[in-house]
Amino acid sequence: MAHVRRFDHIGITVADLDAVTAFFVALGLEVEGRTFVEGEFLETVCGIPDSRTEIVMLKSPDGGARLELARFVRPDSVPGSPAAMANELGLRNVSFEVNDLRAAVDWAAGEGYGLVGGIGEYEGAWRMAYVRGPEGIVVSLAERVG
Repeated sequence: MAHVRRFDHIGITVADLDAVTAFFVALGLEVEGRTFVEGEFLETVCGIPDSRTEIVMLKSPDGGARLELARFVRPDSVPGSPAAMANELGLRNVSFEVNDLRAAVDWAAGEGYGLVGGIGEYEGAWRMAYVRGPEGIVVSLAERVG
């Protein structure tokens, strides 16, 4: 019996919601909504009493999976490892297919976000690069080449 009906979204907790939202919007995602969540529902789901979050939901241009960015208003966020490498346990990356990898990497560099490694090519079908985005979020950018 399959339990999953569809893939809905990935959630990332951030400190600077506006800056991280601006990065992903400039990359090509669209803001679907922005709201605050608090009360019994949030406290029950996340297990943090008296919590309050501000959430921005972003969607991809094709209408597929979404990206939820959340900033805890209370309690304060706990810092993660902004320099985490791919072998560190936890969320490894958020991945997007792009039309022009070089242009996307150059744009990111112009915004101050550099490559984690380099641009690699997989079996003549894909070019891919990891960019370390705002707050250390690793963003995988991939372009079909075949």
